[in-house]
Amino acid sequence: MSIRLVSAPISLVYDEASLDKEAYLREYSELSESDDDPISQWLKLAKGRGETSETDPVLLNLVVELHRKVDALEMFLKDETPKRISMTNKIKIESIGFEHFKIESNDLEVGKEYYGRVEMPVHPKRDVPIFFKAIDESLCEIVKMHERDEKEWGVYLTARERVLIREAKAK
Repeated sequence: MSIRLVSAPISLVYDEASLDKEAYLREYSELSESDDDPISQWLKLAKGRGETSETDPVLLNLVVELHRKVDALEMFLKDETPKRISMTNKIKIESIGFEHFKIESNDLEVGKEYYGRVEMPVHPKRDVPIFFKAIDESLCEIVKMHERDEKEWGVYLTARERVLIREAKAK
């Protein structure tokens, strides 16, 4: 089995899934709905009614993101932080593929399932919850990821490939 990976400088916090599977599944579900803040719900309804058909989509997305930033700033000022499960392991991901990724060190137990949050460097920045299984001490197979996150993961992977191709051509 040949697994193609591309260098990607992203971070991961994780723990063994069996430690508290129920809590991890709850957070996994909550993070899928985190995009459904009030402004996102309004935008979905407006798009459904066709109210955004004459609006520039880029400008609309920028305004929505600005609104989210204001909401985040308000949460910060009120000292309200999103509730996340505390995890004991933080590590850098060395490279990614469509269904796999490789971490920098050999910290995993072969065959064990883990739950983690990947800090995706996409716009808007957010945590992507994943369940993954260790194929060896550093190579992981993604077991469970939300469909929207799979798409963003694939887009990020493709963008990283393009960057590496441009760098190789420049040399």
